[in-house]
Amino acid sequence: MFNTFMYLVIAVPFLVTFPLFLAILINQKIRGVTLYKILIYLPVIVSIVVAAIAFKWLYSTQGVLNYLLSLLHIAPIGWLTDTKWALFSVAVVTIWKGIGYYMMIYLSSLMSVPQDLYEACDIDGANFLQKHLTVTIPHIMPTIALVSTISTISAMKVFAEIYVMTKGGPLNSSKTIVYYIYERAFENLDLGYASALAVVLLVVVMIFSLINILCFEKNKYGDI
Repeated sequence: MFNTFMYLVIAVPFLVTFPLFLAILINQKIRGVTLYKILIYLPVIVSIVVAAIAFKWLYSTQGVLNYLLSLLHIAPIGWLTDTKWALFSVAVVTIWKGIGYYMMIYLSSLMSVPQDLYEACDIDGANFLQKHLTVTIPHIMPTIALVSTISTISAMKVFAEIYVMTKGGPLNSSKTIVYYIYERAFENLDLGYASALAVVLLVVVMIFSLINILCFEKNKYGDI
C-alpha cells in the first residue's frame, strides 16, 4: 500500500497541474494550435502495453536514456532495476499517457469561462498569471476537482505498467496494491484474501475521492 501512495504522490500533482498549464497555453490564439492538440493527445490513443514496452526499451541499460547520460559522462542508471528509480520510472509512463487526456478535459472547461472577465482584467492591467489565478482557476474549480479525482483513482489502480515493466520489482519497490491483489489471486490462488484487499482498495478510493471533492469544492459542500 505504501508504494501505491508514493505512486499517487508522484503522478497526481503533475497530472493535475501540467495539463492545466498546457490547456491555458493552447487556449490562446496561436498558429497551428490544432497540430499541438493532436501531438499532445497522441499518447492517449497509444495502447498502455505498447507504451510500457517502449519505455522499457528506453530505460534499459543500453537504452537511449543511458546513452544520452554517457554523452554527459554520467554512469548508467538502473531505471527499472534500482529501488530508488523503479517506481518513479514507471510513473513517468502514467504521466505521459495522461497529460493529453486531462488537457482536453481542461480545454472543454476553459471554453465556458466568460471572455468579458478577461477583458476586464486587461483593462485593470492584470498580467497573464493574475488573470488566470483570479478568473480561470475559480471558474474551472469543479473541473480541477474532477481531474484530481480521476487521476487519483487511476494512480491507485495502476497495474499494466507495473506488470509489463517491473513485475513489482526490484525487491517489491514498485509493487502496488492492485499488482499485489493480482499476485495473490492469480499466482498464489488466494482468492479470499485478494477479494478482501479489493474491498479495502474500494473503500480507500472512495475516501480519497470524497476528500478531493470536499477540498476543491468546499464552498459548494461547506455545510457537510
